[in-house]
Amino acid sequence: MIERQSMDVDIVCVGFGPATGGFLTTLARGFADSDTPPPMVICYERADDIGYGVSGVVTRARGIRASFPELNPAEIPMAAEVRQEKVLYLLDPIGASRRSLALRAADAALRALRFALPVQDHALELPFTPEFLHKQGGLLLSIGQFNQWVGQQLMATGTVQIWPGTPVTEAIVEGRRVAGVRLADQGTDRQGNPEAGFLPGMDIRAQLTVVGDGPFGAVGRQLNQRFGMPEGHSQREWAVGMKMVIDLPEGCALEAGTVLHTFGYPEPEIFGFLYVHPDRVASVGIFVPSWMDSPVRTSYRYLQHYIRHPCLWRHLKGGALRSWGAKSLQESGRRGEPLLAGDGFARIGEGSGSTNVLTGSGVDEAWTTGVELGEAVLELLREGKPFSKENLEATYVRRRRASWVETEGRVAERARDGFHHGVVTGLIGMGMAGLTGGRLWMPGEHVPHYERIPTVFEYYKSKIPAEEIARIREECAARGASVHDALMERSGWPAIEYDGRLLVTQQDALLMGGKVQAPAGYADHVVFLYPSLCESCGTQVCVEVCSGQAIAPGPEGVPVFDREKCVHCGACLWNCSQPLEEDPERTNIDFRAGAGGLHSGEN
Repeated sequence: MIERQSMDVDIVCVGFGPATGGFLTTLARGFADSDTPPPMVICYERADDIGYGVSGVVTRARGIRASFPELNPAEIPMAAEVRQEKVLYLLDPIGASRRSLALRAADAALRALRFALPVQDHALELPFTPEFLHKQGGLLLSIGQFNQWVGQQLMATGTVQIWPGTPVTEAIVEGRRVAGVRLADQGTDRQGNPEAGFLPGMDIRAQLTVVGDGPFGAVGRQLNQRFGMPEGHSQREWAVGMKMVIDLPEGCALEAGTVLHTFGYPEPEIFGFLYVHPDRVASVGIFVPSWMDSPVRTSYRYLQHYIRHPCLWRHLKGGALRSWGAKSLQESGRRGEPLLAGDGFARIGEGSGSTNVLTGSGVDEAWTTGVELGEAVLELLREGKPFSKENLEATYVRRRRASWVETEGRVAERARDGFHHGVVTGLIGMGMAGLTGGRLWMPGEHVPHYERIPTVFEYYKSKIPAEEIARIREECAARGASVHDALMERSGWPAIEYDGRLLVTQQDALLMGGKVQAPAGYADHVVFLYPSLCESCGTQVCVEVCSGQAIAPGPEGVPVFDREKCVHCGACLWNCSQPLEEDPERTNIDFRAGAGGLHSGEN
């Protein structure tokens, strides 16, 4: 037993993102209007700064604008109003994409009719943006810059405290009540054993613990395991979002506020985007989803092919990489909603199932859930009521059920079911759900990804002989490298020609994207629970999908983890193909609280 110091506060928050920003902004304003001394509120953020949230976003910003009715986007670096919005279907210009017969036939027809249709540079511009995707009049944001802007205003009030660089390892659970959180131990070896200078993490005891630590936060997942999920709910749909922030070349005609949504390339399952910020800066990225059944779904290589698509490259050629980032997204939407409230705790943001999977938006939804909890807390404080499950459900959960977040989340709930039968079926299902307000959709069963994912031999059997795949795997394992580059090039994808400015190696992107540091004295945050499962794994998607090449093949089949390269995207957590026997909803990788990662305010 380790003796730990303890501190009592009134409210403790885990994670500082849009949801917690909305919560603390609402609280701070409520405290300013009160004559009584404000309660003690403290927020702990894992990253080294509150502005290191990774995401570029386009949002209708209804909740954000409601909190800041006089908002001038010029006050926020990289922010702009949405002025032009297009949806593009990207054809395959090189012939390497794994397209179904239906898509190949559609591509051939589009090429044949390119003089009669708006097909240019291997892309078809849809004649209109569906209403459910429409963001006209909304905001383009860099989440890092937005978080920084919100945090500065909060700290200026003096009513709340925000502590970055402070990982929270777990919630303090006493029976069915959450009584606070425990901070990470410092001065340990990589396995968490105390060394010289050991400093046990402090216990922060609170009347209310607000969990807004994102889709794969350690505390949120702990509560899911401890209290279970509501009946019929699960978190099985994920995506890796990866993006570049690019200085556009001189003469680029794209104007600030331009939004391009794309689908169809580099693989049919991959959605993409290009957002133009002020001062000729753009965010360009892709989403690689869990229903893309590839055992080598490497986001970085696909991102490089994406920006080289002729439709985009004509705008980007000659540009320069400013920064780079990656994160996991919880794509289950309302179907992934956990218990929103219990004795002493409440859940907000992406980890609470607020993301709208039809419109592909989550930042404004997350902010609004934080506002709703803030209003509920102020109500309970005024009435002198405790933060019990009953009271939080009567205030916070009631507000959330009556809000547009809930209404639109129900419309979107089954919008993506069709993707489990194919891309075309999925797109039809999204259209049906969007156009009918969620009354119609394409059915599909949400099975765990490890039941879908094929081996590399099965996936490439029509393109590469099994003995050649085995040889490539052996050669890559011998030099500690993943196999995706070799297999993609062998199956028809051209090698990337690096230019040292925009097209760079993945390790150079890490350095250009934000200095990666993992301070000494913390335990590793990525842990392979049962090495025997790794030894018997023939897929090892964790190696292939790692956004920072931080997981590599290791001796006897057990991968090795280099936390100096880890960007905390969480992709390994949900891409592990080895479920645990005692809990099939979990896999053999545990993603714990940790420090370090990307250090970039632009992402």
